[in-house]
Amino acid sequence: MLIAIDFDSTYTIDPEFWNSFILMSKSHDHQIICVTMRYSEEKWFIEESIGKLCKIYYTGRKAKKLFINNLGLNPDVWIDDSPQYVNKDHEEIKMWTTPNG
Repeated sequence: MLIAIDFDSTYTIDPEFWNSFILMSKSHDHQIICVTMRYSEEKWFIEESIGKLCKIYYTGRKAKKLFINNLGLNPDVWIDDSPQYVNKDHEEIKMWTTPNG
């Protein structure tokens, strides 16, 4: 089973729980990916958290499902606090900056 987990307000709410979930899922031969609407340049701390446990896909505010499907991936389960963005683009804004601005 391929499971896609959102980062902001999903993983970030309880990283310890999600880390356990990811490790347990992998031990049962499930594949876990992180799919975030962030731009790749907004990755400054994602790589140091969930990125140590699974591959991260940055959609650049594009609908997650279409973006991932275009890469040949088809998650069986989506875990997302804002499920509307699995099928819908997000407004074109930058929500995050690096620690240096």
